Amino acid sequence: MSGENPLQPPWLNAPPVDPYPYEESHDLRVGPKLHPALDGLLPYVGVWRGRGRGGYPTIEDFDYAQEIRISHDGRPFLSYESRAWILDEESRPVRPGGREVGWWRPVLDGDGRATDELEALMSVPTGVMELHIGKRKGTQLEFVTDAVVRTSTAKEVTAGHRLFGIVEGALLYAQDMAAVGHPLTPHLSARLLRTAG
Repeated sequence: MSGENPLQPPWLNAPPVDPYPYEESHDLRVGPKLHPALDGLLPYVGVWRGRGRGGYPTIEDFDYAQEIRISHDGRPFLSYESRAWILDEESRPVRPGGREVGWWRPVLDGDGRATDELEALMSVPTGVMELHIGKRKGTQLEFVTDAVVRTSTAKEVTAGHRLFGIVEGALLYAQDMAAVGHPLTPHLSARLLRTAG
């Protein structure tokens, strides 16, 4: 006993653990059952891929391709992951583009049922995290920033506005951004088709 460190946590020398035991799915036919609070967001669950156009007063316009994965693990929130790549005039990949991860979650009422209000947390690897509040109207989602948090080296982003919609089976979205001294200005828009889910 005298050689043991009383401050040593019990897990320090524990054996390795198995892989994460809970399934997450972007396909409603497999994996956990979708939480009832997510029924209004069900059309978004899946993997989406398509093209878009971007620009801002401080950069040249650009074309891009994008893949968005929206999945769930049975709890009352969705996982959102986006990765994009820049395209040249012949639609060939030029370089990686923006990446983003986040969480969408419906606001629940006192009985645990989903309202049409939403909360979303979105983060990019360049040091910006946006907290959005939003509303769902049918298959349309509208988000506005409630708060923006930046690292000391991130570019100045002060606000955002995003629209998502399912239109004729496609995922359409538009994103406005207020950054580097400019007010809310169109930044990205795209049309993506479901490739899985």
